Formats: sequence, C-alpha cells, structure tokens
Amino acid sequence: MMSINLFLPHEDDAVIWRGPLIGKAITQFWEEVLWGKLDYLIVDLPPGTADAPLTVLQSLPVSGVVIVFSPQELAAMVVRKAVQMCQQMSIPIIGVVENMSYLVLPDSGKRLEVFGKSRAEDMAKAAAAPLLAQIPIDPELARLCDDGDLEQYNSPLITDFGKVFVEAASNRGRRIQKKPCIGGREVWKPVLQR
Repeated sequence: MMSINLFLPHEDDAVIWRGPLIGKAITQFWEEVLWGKLDYLIVDLPPGTADAPLTVLQSLPVSGVVIVFSPQELAAMVVRKAVQMCQQMSIPIIGVVENMSYLVLPDSGKRLEVFGKSRAEDMAKAAAAPLLAQIPIDPELARLCDDGDLEQYNSPLITDFGKVFVEAASNRGRRIQKKPCIGGREVWKPVLQR
C-alpha cells in the first residue's frame, strides 16, 4: 500500500496541491515504489474526472476500471461522468459496485435503503459492465476500521465479492451472462467467449 498520508508529519495535515503536483506524485508512486510481483495493483481514486483520475488513466498501464458508487443521485451523477471519461478514453470498465447499498436491520433482518433507492442496475447499464456487488453498510466493518483491525473483518459477502472481482478482472472483455450478484438481485457474470 502507498499513500501520501504515510509521508505527512500528522495524519490530519491537509495536502493542498494543484494538478501538476498531484500528477507527479501519482507518477512517482507508479515508477519509484518497489511494488514487487503483483497479481493486481488497485488504485483507489476520488470520484469524477479531475486531475488524479485523468493522470492515472493517461500514465499507468490500466487494464480496467471498477466503478464504485453509492446510491445517492448526486454521487451517481458524478460517477456517470467518470464512466463517460473511461468510455471516451477506451478504458474497459470491468464491473460496477454499489457501496453502502443498504443496511440490514439487526432486529428484523429487513433491508433499509439508507441512501435511497438502488441505482446499481442503471449504473451497470450506463457503464455497459457487469454489476459485481451491492455492498451493505455494516457497523462491524466501521468499528474494525476505526480500531485499525480491518483484517479481522469476516464476511461471506466480501469473500464472495473478492472471487467475483478476480473473475471479472481475469475475463475482462469477454462475453457475459446474467446470474445473481453479490448482495443484490442479479449480476452480469463474465464467461469465456465461445
């Protein structure tokens, strides 16, 4: 893992940089970090089409993008811009993930869509990509993150998502078929082209 935050004297220090400095930092992380042998290098980017996403898409050998968004209309609108940017730059979108899709109420087991109606299927259609997962809000995950014990999180949903992600990344650009998605209704599952 690499992050600008690892270089700051205090974790709350603001990084107030214009585009050229952001671009240089991204390039340095790619070129000067000894990554070792990797199966995947995942770059977490802010939403939208600003300097950081543009630099990554233009400078790194990106083999595909996973679009992650939350159900609010404003978030979806910003992410649709990123989808269009990828499409215009001919960067394959290998899948869509709706994060914070719902909350399972502990007393009843009922699903509550805290941030509004799911937009997962609409986003997958806009991205012309498979819906990989609808990830719920999980207070246990939030607690473990705050405690610095993220690796202790144990969820079949996340384990299943990992498998779906690896399959989608491995089969990028191949024919797809519909089947149930992780945490939601249905997903487009990559399959080998015949």
